[in-house]
Amino acid sequence: MGVAESLPETAVREVREGTGHDVEVAGLLDTCADARHIIAYSDGEVRRQSNVRSRARPIGGAPAVSDESPEVRWLPPEELEGVPMRHTQRLRVEHALHGSAPHLG
Repeated sequence: MGVAESLPETAVREVREGTGHDVEVAGLLDTCADARHIIAYSDGEVRRQSNVRSRARPIGGAPAVSDESPEVRWLPPEELEGVPMRHTQRLRVEHALHGSAPHLG
C-alpha cells in the first residue's frame, strides 16, 4: 500500500498491475494472515503475506500478464477445482465464493 493510498485505491492499483483489469471496489471481503503463506519472489525477496481483500467489479481494461501473474483469464467457479494454486489461495477463493461473513483470520 502506498503512503498516500487508501485500501480501495491500493486494491484497484494492485488488480490493474497484476492483471490489466480495471475494477471498482464494492466492499470488504476479509483479512487473511497465514504464517505458512511464505512468498519467494524471483528477485530474492521473501515475505509472509497478509491481505486485506475486497470484493470488486470489473469495469474495464484488458487481460495482461505480469511478473506476479504469468496467466490471466476469467473462469467460472466450477472450473476452479483443476487450477493449481497454493492451499492458502484455495481457501481464500472458497471463502469468497461460499462465505457469508467477513473472515478475519
